[in-house]
Amino acid sequence: MKSLIKILVLAVILVAVSCKKDTAPNYQFMPNMYESAGYETYGEAAFKDGVEAQLPAEGSIARGFIPFDIENSTEGYMLAKETLKSPLDSTSVDLERGKALYDIYCGICHGNKGDGQGNLVKREKILGIPSYDDAGRAINEGSIYHTIYYGKNAMGSYANQLKEEERWQVVSYVLELKANLEK
Repeated sequence: MKSLIKILVLAVILVAVSCKKDTAPNYQFMPNMYESAGYETYGEAAFKDGVEAQLPAEGSIARGFIPFDIENSTEGYMLAKETLKSPLDSTSVDLERGKALYDIYCGICHGNKGDGQGNLVKREKILGIPSYDDAGRAINEGSIYHTIYYGKNAMGSYANQLKEEERWQVVSYVLELKANLEK
């Protein structure tokens, strides 16, 4: 019995060694995985509509994306202003991180103090950035978050640049700037 096992092991080793050739490519067991058919993005395909590029399934959500239930409208802005509250508690608010993100994304227009005197305003590239302590605006955490998410007037959306938690960090920092301006 022992000699039969030794012969089998030797046969397997010989087969494995004899199949390996350094001068020619090895045998491919599943060639379709290595050499798949290349489809043109908008070319003909086997799908029923005849186009290779397909839309995602209805109702699908991208990985890591959390939908925002408040719509991008004046009514949605007012709803956010009235009802939206920060999910961050006082221990998870990091004003240093909020400041760093604010300086990157917001300070160029709104100014490092939130007074509406950023570099682009000083150079007269854009005009009409109000201060955070402007009584007519009466901003709060819900309105700030809605504005970061959708943008407002000439300001574009920052939903793609900032994750949800980062947006709330910026909101906390903006409220800190507003409190400092109102002193």
